[in-house]
Parts: sequence; structure tokens; C-alpha cells
Amino acid sequence: MSPPRHGGSLDRAVAEHGGAHADWLDLSTGINPVPWPVPPIPAEAWERLPEPSLAEYCLGAARAYYGVPEGAAIVAAPGTQAIIQRLGDLVGTNRRIGIVTPTYGEYDWCLSTPDRVVGTVRAIPSYEDGYDGVVFGNPNNPDGARHDGEADRKAVAALLAHNGTVIVDEAFADVAPEASYVPQCGADGLIVLRSFGKFFGLAGIRLGFAIGPKADMARLQRLLGPWAVPGPALFVGGRAMRDIGWIAETRTRLARDRQRLAGLLGQSGFSIVGHTDLFVLASHDRAPAIAAELARQHIWLRAFDKDASWLRFGLPGDEAGFARLEKALAAAA
Repeated sequence: MSPPRHGGSLDRAVAEHGGAHADWLDLSTGINPVPWPVPPIPAEAWERLPEPSLAEYCLGAARAYYGVPEGAAIVAAPGTQAIIQRLGDLVGTNRRIGIVTPTYGEYDWCLSTPDRVVGTVRAIPSYEDGYDGVVFGNPNNPDGARHDGEADRKAVAALLAHNGTVIVDEAFADVAPEASYVPQCGADGLIVLRSFGKFFGLAGIRLGFAIGPKADMARLQRLLGPWAVPGPALFVGGRAMRDIGWIAETRTRLARDRQRLAGLLGQSGFSIVGHTDLFVLASHDRAPAIAAELARQHIWLRAFDKDASWLRFGLPGDEAGFARLEKALAAAA
């Protein structure tokens, strides 16, 4: 099995099409292009190992921001990818895990081992289907599908009632907090992953969280080891997640910009497959040619090997970005 490819690799874009990073409009990720404004970071955060009080400051902000219930624990990690790499130790062996696809490719890559059966499914499977675990995105990447309806929640509850494991990737749930499974956390077997960098536009901070049963989170903390998250990341995360005004304004702006982007793509002959307020997934019968033309104009998109008609568009960050995309799409039509 080959490692999955991801968006965001401007080095690859430059190698294939030239230019410098600054020349490119990178729409290949679902990262907020208008980041939270980082204040000066105290020198102590750089100069000392992270103190427990700083970790507690960040985790306290995260508990409040995500709405973590009293019966659940939360663990900080250097990005949710670091947690995904360790999920196999939490899931255990001799298990049959269904991954609701299409979704983030690292789950299949990290969970597939000779002593664990991993299969792809189109919906949350029932215990009667022979699965004792499931992984799904909510909202999902890349199509924005939500799995928070009554039928999905009943399927999750049934798996948990039979000692199953349910892993919910909520990397994009900041723009759909009402869909979150976090309020149910604390139940045995339910683990929710949250990403800081996407909504706050600070992917380089490398900060993510796992929320779940106290015993599982204690084990994950041991696997991550001491000082897993750097002090500057803990400081920034703790401050940003307390900035209620910025969070509310950003949700409003992202929703507006996503609607504008979807409208532009529709006018350019695309069909909208799905979305969150951080990206739009669209299809076009000339998608590869359009992506190639936009790349020649130094606009980078996310293409998909499994469906060549799909292109995922992140949000332009300003009027100039929207104008540049509109002009490029007109030239590629």
C-alpha cells in the first residue's frame, strides 16, 4: 500500500510548474486562509519545557470551546495526525474496523495491519454486519457529508453497546458545532478527534485533541509521552480558543465565502458534490484539464485519484484571490 497523498504540498506544485511559493494561490487544503492573529508569544514558552500549568491553560480552553462533558477526558497532541498514528494501540488487534469512505486516507494507512481487518464501507455499519469498530468524518473530508442524523446516531449507539470502537474525525466541525459527537464523549469506545489548525488557520502550530473515555485518554497520553505539544502551541491554542468574538465572526465570514465560491464554481460549469464552510468539492468532466490549466496559472487545487472528475477548492482569502480564481476559471473553460 502506498502512502496517501494530501493537499498543501506547494513544493510539489513549484517543482512541477515553477514559480516560488509566494506566486501561488493555494486552494488545495481546507485551512482557513485568514488566520487568527497570533499575539507576541512569551519568551518563556520558547525557552522552557512546557509547564503543566500551560498545558492546563490550553486544555481548559479546549474543554470549554469543544463542550467536553465532565465524564470525558481530553488529550492534546502535536496535530491530530500524531493521534491517528497511535490509534492502532487504542483499537487493539483481532478487530474488524469499517472506514466510511471516501475520507482522509491516513486511517486506512495507519490501521491496516496483519492482525486487524480494515474494510471500506459507504455508511456506518451495524454490529450485525460483523464490524466491531468504525471510523468516519463528521463533517467528512473531502465531501462534507455529515453523519449526525438519527439513523447514524442509532448505529453508533448500537456499536458502542456491543463494546465496539467508534472514532469520529471532527477536523472540520468548528464550522458545524451542532453536528459534533463530543457531548456523547465519556461513553466507552467513543473517541472524537478535533483539529485546531484548520479553523484557526494555523496548521503550522501542529495542535490537535482527542476526546474520549478517561482510561483510553490516559493510555494515549502515555503513548504520546511528556511534553508532546510545544509551549508556543499551547499558548496560542489557549488564547485563540477563548477568543469568542473572533470565532463568531469567522464562522459568519467562512459561510459567506463558501457560498460565494460555490456560486462561482456553478457558473463555471461545475456540479457541487458537497462542502463544509472551509472547502467545496465539485465535479467536472474536464476536471484534470482544468486543474492543469489552473496549475499553469499557479493556482493549486486538490485532485483525487479515486474520482478524476472531482476537484476540491479551498477558500480564497480575499477579493484578489477570488478575482484571480474567477479569471483563471474563465480561461480554463
